[in-house]
Amino acid sequence: MGRNYYDSDHLRQFPKITELSEKLGSKFFDYYNSVFEGDELTAREKALIALAVSHTVQCPYCIDAYTEASLQHGVTEGGMMEAVHVACAIRGGASLVHGVQMMNQAKKAGM
Repeated sequence: MGRNYYDSDHLRQFPKITELSEKLGSKFFDYYNSVFEGDELTAREKALIALAVSHTVQCPYCIDAYTEASLQHGVTEGGMMEAVHVACAIRGGASLVHGVQMMNQAKKAGM
């Protein structure tokens, strides 16, 4: 029992994902790497965005990777936690705003 489903070693094995589909895997990594190149946003900003999204999609591998990337780009722990709170606020708000759908449906069904 004592093993976790998520093994941090899997993150280091991620590049091997192309072994069963070289063409598509390579296309993914080309795209992925292009996304993180500097352009309008800095690498630091992109690392923070990725960290926040990682929490929203609840990917422990991504959380590990973008915590490290954020630290490498000089983001403080406080800055990272602030990004996580932004993600939390957006995710919570997105759930809550769907309450309008529920209220409208309840009114319609109650008539």
